[in-house]
Amino acid sequence: MFHERRSFPIFFQTKKLPKKYIPLQKALKERLRKPIPLQPLTEREKQLVVSIQAETKRCNRNNVMRTEAYLDLYKRNPELHWSFLAHMVSRNTGWNMTDLKGSFLPKLLTKQECDDFYAFLERGNWIIFEDAFPQLLLYEKSKHDQKNYFHLLSSLHVSVFMEVIWSFFIDHPDSQILTLALVVNEQNHLEHTVMKEKQYKQHVFEKIEFKLQDVLSMNQILFPYLSGNDAMSLRGKTIHQFEELHNRIHIGRYLYALLFKAEYLKKTECWALQTPHTGSRMDFWPHLFNLVNEEIPGKKRMHSRFKNGSLKEGEAKVYSPLWQYVWKDVSHSPANPYEWFKDIEVLSYLIDFETNLDGLIEKDYYRTLEKLEYAVMAKNITTLF
Repeated sequence: MFHERRSFPIFFQTKKLPKKYIPLQKALKERLRKPIPLQPLTEREKQLVVSIQAETKRCNRNNVMRTEAYLDLYKRNPELHWSFLAHMVSRNTGWNMTDLKGSFLPKLLTKQECDDFYAFLERGNWIIFEDAFPQLLLYEKSKHDQKNYFHLLSSLHVSVFMEVIWSFFIDHPDSQILTLALVVNEQNHLEHTVMKEKQYKQHVFEKIEFKLQDVLSMNQILFPYLSGNDAMSLRGKTIHQFEELHNRIHIGRYLYALLFKAEYLKKTECWALQTPHTGSRMDFWPHLFNLVNEEIPGKKRMHSRFKNGSLKEGEAKVYSPLWQYVWKDVSHSPANPYEWFKDIEVLSYLIDFETNLDGLIEKDYYRTLEKLEYAVMAKNITTLF
């Protein structure tokens, strides 16, 4: 679908821009042609910026707080679809973090590799929240006061692209356009603040990500939901080539369409609202995962604990600890301000598209767990000789 040498995917270049996007297109072109000079802020505006920065800093301490902050804001403003999408994706980031201290990955990766991968996950989680959450808070304030405050986004170092998008959203409420725009913005912001960093390219994508994706196929985004009789089910997508910007935007579009599919949305919301984010995978599969490490210390496993999607009788559950028990808050250096928006064609990412939204993931994720265990067993066998 994507052609690596082009600025934008061929698929999007063939789409005709719908009429509803024409005013937005004109506004974006105008901002590219003639940037608006920064104006001095009033004392009230300065106070508003400071209060938003303070609230963002308070909630951006760690993955657990970020994840819950997204959900709290979505509950107050259900038109902010992106906030619920970010909540669910951030849950997955937390699970990936605690996997680095769980039953399998510490036996397959070195301690330095685990620390490097955690640093990458934490930085990306922090960077996106730092950029996106002030936008959401500013919208909430604008909504409450019935006043457009989005000229303040430049003082919060947010792209001019989103300033135009938010002002358009105020006059033309369309949660889908706003969500897709935020997906585009955050992935471009991530691209220039994290993905191009030399340390992550060398230590994560050239080493760790290859092991986790290509060797073990371990990179699923999971959306738990309550099916009939409060039974737990999963939908989601296996992620590949996360380091490629166009692919990440495509993944974000797909995940949004999957999460907000009418027959599943309320079921996923119900699960999220009644299940606090802890970082442990026990949150969604307590029949396979446990907060407590049930395995005998020092004993090397030589047989699989799994059978037909469940544990064999008498077998220890997979260890998946609480985030707060295995990781600590990290102090981050601020991201360097960077204006990524330079091409009007980025608007093509906001156009509807047809895709397969089956979201079937349970069997794939179960097979991933089996692969991880077999990889550990193979490593145990090699150490015997």
